[in-house]
Amino acid sequence: MSRQVEPVAQWARVLSFLLCLVGLGLSIYLTIEHFGNPGLLICSSNSVINCAIVTTSKWSYFLGIPVAVLGLANYVAMTALCSPWAWRSSWYWLHATRLAMGVISMVFVLWLITAEIVLIGKICLFCTAVHLVTFALLIVLSRVSPNQLGWAASPAE
Repeated sequence: MSRQVEPVAQWARVLSFLLCLVGLGLSIYLTIEHFGNPGLLICSSNSVINCAIVTTSKWSYFLGIPVAVLGLANYVAMTALCSPWAWRSSWYWLHATRLAMGVISMVFVLWLITAEIVLIGKICLFCTAVHLVTFALLIVLSRVSPNQLGWAASPAE
């Protein structure tokens, strides 16, 4: 049984791809910094903001994997899923996967924000930028995906 996929507005396709490219760039930067160039972080250090402490804390790993690498893997996948070619696909599960990854990414971001504020007591500006991009991407996807996937209620006639 084939499921119908509805087209999505141009603004959502363009904006989601641009957000993914920004997230990918930030994730590349944080991954490079994590693996050997801690001086690369251009981030002020004061009582609240300290990127070095956040990115080197024990909370910068999840199941033994650096969070920067997880973010990079996420944005490589999301960039592919939000590419113009993927948006044109008629494959239902590709579009469902895009939305699911957006939701899962945001749940993980909420955990990371909690770790920064509550457990570490410092905030990383670059991490915050990735968090904001992830949130903005989820907003875009949540605006268009239900209609695209046929989940939205049909208007009363």
